[in-house]
Amino acid sequence: MAAKLIVGLGNPGPQYTWTRHNAGFMVLDRLARLINVSITRKAFSGLVGDGEWRGNRVYLLKPQTFMNLSGRSVAEALRFYKLSLSDLIVIHDDLDIPFGTIKLKEGGGHGGHNGLRSLAQELGSPAYFRVRVGIGRPERGEVVSYVLQNFAKSEMDSLTTVLDGTIDALELLVTEGVQKAMSLYNGKQLG
Repeated sequence: MAAKLIVGLGNPGPQYTWTRHNAGFMVLDRLARLINVSITRKAFSGLVGDGEWRGNRVYLLKPQTFMNLSGRSVAEALRFYKLSLSDLIVIHDDLDIPFGTIKLKEGGGHGGHNGLRSLAQELGSPAYFRVRVGIGRPERGEVVSYVLQNFAKSEMDSLTTVLDGTIDALELLVTEGVQKAMSLYNGKQLG
């Protein structure tokens, strides 16, 4: 049985629960409920749970280090489970993609995302899979305050559809590979 470390990026604490920057946590929490995995065990400076999904052993990790130090948690978990970068899937928010749209990719730069910057520093390579959840850019104002704001009411109405569609793409990534998942989901408007 193959194993995957699936990481949702976000910030710990109830004040961040529904913020745009926590899109990775939201997807992971929804996946955990779907496959009946509890992400409550404290390890790797994060919260972790494990189970089986579609014939794979999956380890679900929510780093609790705040976004800009996420790489430490992920590197510790990879070492502990003796997994390689090709076994890592990171789910994160992306300003450069419109809300309701997702993109999958393998490798690439951090694009100014502090969580991805930390991963690059700690892992020494960007050669892992990413599920990028679009949050759009603010029309005006600072990006930092925008990503730390809750989703707007209009966005919350379709957020469940976006999360479920993201899990469908993630499932295809795990079972069929990145090329198939990218061909069906890259740029697809989910909500």
